[in-house]
Amino acid sequence: MTKDLYELGEIPPLGHVPAKMYAWSIRKERHGDPIQAMQQEIVPTWELDSHDVLVLVMAAGVNYNGVWAALGEPISPLDGHKHPYHIAGSDASGVVWAVGSKVRRWKVGDEVIIHCNQDDGDDEECNGGDPMLSPSQRIWGYQTPDGSFAQFCRAQDRQLMHRPKHLSWEESACYTLTLATAYRMLFGHEPHELKPGHNVLVWGASGGLGVFAVQLCAATGANAIGVISDETKRDYVMSLGAKGVINRKDFKCWGQLPKVNSTEYGQWQTEARRFGKAIWDITDKRDVDIVFEHPGESTFPVSTLVVKRGGMVVFCAGTTGFNITFDARYVWMRQKRIQGSHFAHLKQAAEANQFVLNRSVDLVCQKFFLGMTFRLRI
Repeated sequence: MTKDLYELGEIPPLGHVPAKMYAWSIRKERHGDPIQAMQQEIVPTWELDSHDVLVLVMAAGVNYNGVWAALGEPISPLDGHKHPYHIAGSDASGVVWAVGSKVRRWKVGDEVIIHCNQDDGDDEECNGGDPMLSPSQRIWGYQTPDGSFAQFCRAQDRQLMHRPKHLSWEESACYTLTLATAYRMLFGHEPHELKPGHNVLVWGASGGLGVFAVQLCAATGANAIGVISDETKRDYVMSLGAKGVINRKDFKCWGQLPKVNSTEYGQWQTEARRFGKAIWDITDKRDVDIVFEHPGESTFPVSTLVVKRGGMVVFCAGTTGFNITFDARYVWMRQKRIQGSHFAHLKQAAEANQFVLNRSVDLVCQKFFLGMTFRLRI
């Protein structure tokens, strides 16, 4: 006998879509600390468009955009999508439970993971270009209301990928956003794609993005120089395949660039060059081909200094601040490239996932929490 609502921990008969579901939702009047902002509610189960898929969520990954959504900072996602509530969550593993009328690649019962890029699919970039450059590009679970922190989530059929069967549901749910982001940064910006023998400086090498950047370098035959801020992480980063590790706390050249030619600038330059010497000690006096950036404000002046002539500083975030500064002379005279990068399109996400399917990249999941019918994984 089917029901219109299944309690937490219950799983409906395969393919039966209940009228309602439990979700951890955010409403505008609750913006603030995520513990208060995300409340368990009973809401209508999503209706599907022709290319949509409904997935029974087995596990959901926790990403910082869920914190932003809860806080409503820097903007409220509800102001963007206009839905009365927001269900966060941009990573998930689960089972296909229903499909739209035009879905052909997936069927009810398929075990999948979900990447977080969405678009309308009807412009030039989506058809022969780069879907990440489409005016309709958006991040599922942040810029859309129907993320993974619920019994069921709604996604576009082109968001689905095969779940690695050697992983648990929780492990399958924790990696796609960060791995695909790292993959596009390293392989998605011609002609500066990662190649065997390249030297790559990886900031935050023990963090969510950095661990995948280091492993992608190692799997490609490139040399990752990992930057850490905690000496206890050195051996761990080396175990991921890094050629060497530098502790940034051994240097004092962080923050916004001092005024050029000031006393403070001279002091900064001395420390920054000492940091560059530490890189040379690992690379046999070669500047790095790529700097894998995401801290932003605190590290960008150094990143643009140490990357080689014609090399690339690629960044996907500004976790220490958005007011990025650098000495422009070193960029234009040495023809360095500064490249913004944002998540990945389906082909790149699938290529990144192939490293996991082939077991060339290991996952790093630190904690899991019992959620509703699913588990949350970090």
